[in-house]
Amino acid sequence: MLLKSALSALWLATSAWAAGPDEEDNVKSIGLRTHTLVQPYLDSDMQSRWYDFGGDTIIRTDQYIRLTSDHPSQTGWLFSRVPLTATNWEIEVEFKIHGKNQLYGDGFAMWLTKERGKLGPVFGSADKFEGLGVFFDTYKNNRPGVVFPYVMAMVGDGHTTYDKDTDGKSTEFAGCSARGIRHASVPTKLRLTYFQDKYLKLELQYKSEGEWTLCFETNEPPAIPQVAYLGFSAETGELSDNHDIISINAKNLYTAQPTGGKSTPGSGRGKKSSTSEGGSSWTWFLFKIFAFFAVLGGAYVGFTAWRANNKRSHRF
Repeated sequence: MLLKSALSALWLATSAWAAGPDEEDNVKSIGLRTHTLVQPYLDSDMQSRWYDFGGDTIIRTDQYIRLTSDHPSQTGWLFSRVPLTATNWEIEVEFKIHGKNQLYGDGFAMWLTKERGKLGPVFGSADKFEGLGVFFDTYKNNRPGVVFPYVMAMVGDGHTTYDKDTDGKSTEFAGCSARGIRHASVPTKLRLTYFQDKYLKLELQYKSEGEWTLCFETNEPPAIPQVAYLGFSAETGELSDNHDIISINAKNLYTAQPTGGKSTPGSGRGKKSSTSEGGSSWTWFLFKIFAFFAVLGGAYVGFTAWRANNKRSHRF
């Protein structure tokens, strides 16, 4: 029984050793200049090379891009000029929702859609969109049992309408309550991470600086159009708020094999190693097999000696 337990432990330890870090993908990133936007936002011609804006959007080059001011009946938008074509990506946005009134609305949206820069009734942008919309809804219309502000994602097929009267309940893909995200005492941020066919994850920072709260995560991510523009929009009605974008940092994610093989940015798959690297891997694998059997043999010899010694002791 002792020998069986020892062999089992040795086998598990050696298996874990053989399947160690060599089999784990190492996620790396490259900054996407085409979809990153930081102060002062505009160039010498008072234009942005990579983004367009419109509606009631105003830009303070030393502070913010304000999609709507704290005034009724405003809509504003900000959209990338070129589509986001990376297969895997991460987008981190610092934003701010604030105002002087006790009653406020309506909220802002982040978009990854086939169309861009069209004003409409869905947080200032067009309805019946195709792609992904993430809504930061600050005003509760009719959705019992849900704490607002509420953050939700909707996957648009180009035909389905967002139902504002029920705060999009019937078309929600995923979401979470985010009480305290308005007028937070720390910089408020969102981080949206997408790995094709692997996962979609939204994290929020608003409770304390450096603390990321998971809003939602799914291992069955929606299909995002291959040609999708990154954008933001906001809307006020009778109630209002300031909806500010402070910065946008976009990254292209890819996996790199620790064995030294070259990786392919954006594809999530590394290229095959060269012949010499393959030979080295086989040598290492055979060494581990040899080490396993050496340890196994040593354990068996030790056990045999112990058993023989035990028998001799019982004779006397």
